Amino acid sequence: YASEKDFSTANRVRFFNNIKNNDYDCVIMSHDQFGKIPQSPELQQRILQAELDTVEENLEVLRQQGKNVSRAMLKGLEKRKHNLEAKLEKVEHAIKSRTDDVVDFKQMGIDHIFIDESHQFKNLTFNTRHDRVAGLGNSEGSQKALNMLFAIRTIQERTGKDLGATFLSGTTISNSLTELYLLFKYLRPKELERQDIRCFDAWAAIFAKKTTDFEFNVTNNVVQKERFRYFIKVPELAAFYNEITDYRTAEDVGVDRPAKNEILHHIPPTPEQEDFIQKLMQFAKTGDATLLGRLPLSETEEKAKMLIATDYARKMALDMRMIDPNYEDHPDNKASHCAKMIAEYYQKYDAQKGTQFVFSDLGTYQPGDGWNVYSEIKRKLTEDYGIPPSEVRFIQECKTDKARKAVIDAMNAGTVRVLFGSTSMLGTGVNAQKRCVAIHHLDTPWRPSDLQQRDGRGVRAGNEIAKHFAGNNVDVIIYAVEKSLDSYKFNLLHCKQTFISQLKSGAMGARTIDEGAMDEKSGMNFSEYMALLSGNTDLLDKAKLEKRIASLEGERKSFNKGKRDSEFKLESKTGELRNNTAFIDAMTEDWNRFLSVVQTDKEGNRLNIIKVDGVDSADEKVIGKRLQEIAKNATTGGLYTQVGELYGFPIKVVSERILKEGLEFTDNRFVVEGNYKYTYNNGHLAMADPLAAARNFLNAMERIPSIIDQYKAKNEVLEMEIPQLQEIAGKVWKKEDELKQLKSELAALDRKIQLELAPPTPEVAEKENEGQQLKPEAEDVRNRQAQYPENAPPQIRSP
Repeated sequence: YASEKDFSTANRVRFFNNIKNNDYDCVIMSHDQFGKIPQSPELQQRILQAELDTVEENLEVLRQQGKNVSRAMLKGLEKRKHNLEAKLEKVEHAIKSRTDDVVDFKQMGIDHIFIDESHQFKNLTFNTRHDRVAGLGNSEGSQKALNMLFAIRTIQERTGKDLGATFLSGTTISNSLTELYLLFKYLRPKELERQDIRCFDAWAAIFAKKTTDFEFNVTNNVVQKERFRYFIKVPELAAFYNEITDYRTAEDVGVDRPAKNEILHHIPPTPEQEDFIQKLMQFAKTGDATLLGRLPLSETEEKAKMLIATDYARKMALDMRMIDPNYEDHPDNKASHCAKMIAEYYQKYDAQKGTQFVFSDLGTYQPGDGWNVYSEIKRKLTEDYGIPPSEVRFIQECKTDKARKAVIDAMNAGTVRVLFGSTSMLGTGVNAQKRCVAIHHLDTPWRPSDLQQRDGRGVRAGNEIAKHFAGNNVDVIIYAVEKSLDSYKFNLLHCKQTFISQLKSGAMGARTIDEGAMDEKSGMNFSEYMALLSGNTDLLDKAKLEKRIASLEGERKSFNKGKRDSEFKLESKTGELRNNTAFIDAMTEDWNRFLSVVQTDKEGNRLNIIKVDGVDSADEKVIGKRLQEIAKNATTGGLYTQVGELYGFPIKVVSERILKEGLEFTDNRFVVEGNYKYTYNNGHLAMADPLAAARNFLNAMERIPSIIDQYKAKNEVLEMEIPQLQEIAGKVWKKEDELKQLKSELAALDRKIQLELAPPTPEVAEKENEGQQLKPEAEDVRNRQAQYPENAPPQIRSP
């Protein structure tokens, strides 16, 4: 283990030399410590130069496109070129000024590197002509990730193969399939090169399709953003991923943890919410921001009207006071429902001091920052339900690691019973599961991995109260306001998680995936928004259909895979049964023949009547010594050569070449031969005892009954397994008609949504304001019908 002392400035050089000069089996260190190991400057130079060459090539392509290229794209690539040139200059200086006492990673001779929590190295540099790509982060990457790439490439260059690194992570894909590119860049450079994939754009051209959306930037201004929303050739992408992945779930490895019992708690909108929903719908149609109590939209904001509308809808669903603190409390809002549910669980598990987590990324607690939903629910718990204030805490109150640990310990002890927090502050690194009985989601996070992290606070090993008092279940309550985006967002998140899980497990059925445009910075499209807020259930039904279809297609693929596996095993085990039976018959024949000729003494012990070529004596000791000489000196060149017999069964020796500690030796092994060759002690004689050496072959023959019994035991197992495999191999998947029906329903629903829920043109919106009936224009309908022909296969969609 590397200690902090080993990595101190005074000891670092000595420690690195120890790694280089000693024959360690393994060196264990933290991520930060690993980042302090120098990397080969020559290798850094080659990798950075290759990155720079790609950037210059992309710049040249963009310059040739002229007016079709944004200034942001050019500026971004030029900045990246400048940064790479600076890094190269620094590396070249390091090469020139290097001294002999500096040991780098290449000189240490490391054969393999295991990286736990490898997702912490996701922010790897990549090249793209696109100035903004959702899901991949900053194209510049981090030095931490680049340093890891240098180390992995050092090992890969030495072996000439895509080997030398093992990533360990529970979230290799946290949100988008675009993250797979960076994983392949680390671990499959040779294969990417073979497929002529030299940058992200080349990978995206094969597996993804681009769309354009809007987002809020850090200054709260609206900007355009590119997304790779549609993924194609998904089974091929899944196969590429599974070539390098050993995927295991907690259930696969038998982790003793509670099951998750999801409860979607529906809440009718309050009168204030109903009124605001109507205003949001009018705003979405007209863009009149004064309806929402804000200034008229700017030209840029007008383009991202739906982004603004989505943001308001999220806040409205949580609490109207998120929009305006002057709204009054309501007994039917989320805070009231949540407080009531918390109090019910509090009372139910009071004797066991059961604890609960409450998650929300909106309305978080900020000291001295006015109204927030955390404090509002705490107020209701203390005033309306009599829960002591000291038992309700906010993770944001913990300003130091010591304070944070104290709250976690208090949760495990049951002195704190309810803990509020956001995904980022409470979703990871909190082992307070000992008494957890319920988890409450006031809002739904944007990424499937975030929801898993939240739920993992209670759904994890070591939850004693759930195991002994709650049927080994943890209730997970998702609060959803009707006619809001809550239920839809939750269903889409689940659909997305289904696709990610199927890709990881190799059970992907769909060829195309739509990840959807909705994330933490993007808004929904007009059609979806209007349908949900108006109470139209088509989109919710669509999300549920897509989820069911994805589940069935995954089930069908798993069924067919299981059936093929069973057919293969059936053929293999039937052949094994046939061969075993032949072995038993042949060995039984040898044993019966042996029993018919073997001689015994007065006590019934079998006599060792052995003859060895060149030995006239019948003395076992003399015969044993001769056999030992043969064992030492024989050279048969790999051929079985007879040297004697036992009751008419030939005794043979064979010389085999073996490697031991890097040196080649001759190993002589003996058998006694009937229908098969029989050995005792794997054919090796007792070289210290001539009598034991002489009895080797009698012992070998007397093993025949036990060998026969072993094969009979194997056959008993095979005779039980084969009918089961025959039954599985003969099965037919019974849900094919259901899947066809669901796909037909989805196709019909898709057509209905496309034809009836199109965003209105200004003229149509004006007519609607005059009370006239809305009808899509004929040209629009024809265009959509051309885009979605009736006989087109339905596309599976994920958020």
